[in-house]
Amino acid sequence: MDKNTVVEFTGRQETADPLTELLCRGARELLQQAIEAELSTFMEGFKNRRLDDDRAAVVRNGHLPERDIQIGIGPVKVKVPKIRSKDGEPVTFRSALVPPYVRKARSLEAALPWLYLKGVSTGEMEEALSILVGLEAKGLSASTVARLKGQWKNEYATWRTRRLDKDRWVYIWADGIYSGLRSEESKLCALVVIGVNERGEKHFLAIEDGERESTLSWKGVLGKLKERGMNAPELAIGDGAMGFWTGLEEAYPETRQQRCWVHKTANVLNKLPKSCQPKAKRFLHDIWQSEARVGAEKAFDTFIKTYEAKYPKVVECLLKDHEELMSFYDFPAKHWQSIRTTNPIESTFGTIRHRTKRSKGCLSREGMLHMLFKLGMCAEEKWRKLRSFDYLAKVITGVKFKDGEEVTTAGQSAA
Repeated sequence: MDKNTVVEFTGRQETADPLTELLCRGARELLQQAIEAELSTFMEGFKNRRLDDDRAAVVRNGHLPERDIQIGIGPVKVKVPKIRSKDGEPVTFRSALVPPYVRKARSLEAALPWLYLKGVSTGEMEEALSILVGLEAKGLSASTVARLKGQWKNEYATWRTRRLDKDRWVYIWADGIYSGLRSEESKLCALVVIGVNERGEKHFLAIEDGERESTLSWKGVLGKLKERGMNAPELAIGDGAMGFWTGLEEAYPETRQQRCWVHKTANVLNKLPKSCQPKAKRFLHDIWQSEARVGAEKAFDTFIKTYEAKYPKVVECLLKDHEELMSFYDFPAKHWQSIRTTNPIESTFGTIRHRTKRSKGCLSREGMLHMLFKLGMCAEEKWRKLRSFDYLAKVITGVKFKDGEEVTTAGQSAA
């Protein structure tokens, strides 16, 4: 073989797998927060040790050099804090979670998939940390775990009350996320809203406890968003089966509505025999993939004529959201990929659904929300701006679009 035809691949040890990256980042954050909670508990023992001028005799003093702890899917960087004694009596903080010179966490390697499932997705922090560091870890006291869980709770409480009026929110996506886990009373669900601002930045706006189909639950979520200063978005995207829409009409009646085509397709196909579903799916695809509304309406009519005689409930399911399914044609075509479905929410929480549907046990709703929040914030850091976000300014200022193209003053679509 000619050696010039052999291509050397670089970076073979690196991984671009987003789930692996999420696990590593989650493990790092969990370890770092656990160490900080451990230090806070340690420092409590010296709160009465004071200097003559009543200053604290034992204080924090930066961090030791950052080092890698090797786990099964790669290295996790950790910084252990240092302390300093000002009164001459030596004091040393040694983390039981990350002892000096430790470079490989064997228990973490074995437990990492379980940690992702139980620690991040459900909030059973005490059990997760026990597996993370081993039951023999002396630093894993009840007060350390309580402090760590309290920190996550406080972060969520602060986040869910922050003001939203510093940005102009253009599009929002809403959905109810079932975790697959049950409390003693019912299946756990989080009501999630994601918004994109005028700069094209996507952010979580709400992650709240509730019932997906409940109008009352969604009224509460939207009412809080309004109290926090969120403006009326230009377009809201969601599944037609939610109680969200009645709440939206009350809080933001001027906001246009777009039904999610992925949800609608699933709802329609579920009413058909399996043998009919592939053909029906192609018909539905022809509707929302049409380049112009005229073509979409023709495909819509074809679907109705094909199925109205034999499957009236299928036709009824599609017809009831007819106008709301077509709203995207009045917005920039460059945004269609994002605004025809609730994919921003689905792609973020799809892994949770997949991993928690196998879990058993009764978990607190509060704990679930904290874990969904932490996972959401982790995912949000990696989000890219909305494609062609410069068109958002035109949407805000009321520029008209027809079939995704800007309408000129002469009433024709711009070239």
